[in-house]
Amino acid sequence: KTPHLRSGREQEIRLWLISQLQRREYPLPRRMLLLGDLLYHGPRNDLPRDYAPKEVIAMLNTRKESILCVRGNCDTEVDQMVLDFELTENYKTLSVDGKKFYLTHGHKFNSQNPPPMNDRDVLIHGHTHISGYESFGDNNLLLNPGSVSIPKENTKNGYMIYESNTFIWKDFDGNEIMKYASPQLRKALNMLWYGEYSE
Repeated sequence: KTPHLRSGREQEIRLWLISQLQRREYPLPRRMLLLGDLLYHGPRNDLPRDYAPKEVIAMLNTRKESILCVRGNCDTEVDQMVLDFELTENYKTLSVDGKKFYLTHGHKFNSQNPPPMNDRDVLIHGHTHISGYESFGDNNLLLNPGSVSIPKENTKNGYMIYESNTFIWKDFDGNEIMKYASPQLRKALNMLWYGEYSE
């Protein structure tokens, strides 16, 4: 079921988009969109620095009302047993002022194998451990926050936030890595999450 978010509120929001969590050294934001691979790094990757899945479990469970999450290729049924929020869906959608946002981990749906998308729909996923954005398909946009724990291809440990109508990629020293703002998305993004969570 696609949530339909209300418009009409003018206050700014701050939303963190995070993938490949596993580590524990960062402040907690008010709202988190988790794109999978929360507790386990996968057999192809080295053990992340500061690997602390038990601490991540406790940290996330205290913020369960602030989390929207999709399942990654390394998330398991055992992970769902210890987490107090849903970790079962391969993708979720948000309908915002007539625009659709597809939220997924990226191992099944991505720019090469997109879900059924329309013109100007937005795909947000992790999985590659590489932060960035690109256009694809019929005026579609892909956004990737990169990886908190195991960044690849010379990208930095970091995350992506949305605030003031702009997506901003940051490292854990608070340095801005890059940003993206699209006039076509401004109104829709300004309404993202309103109606889902209260301040």
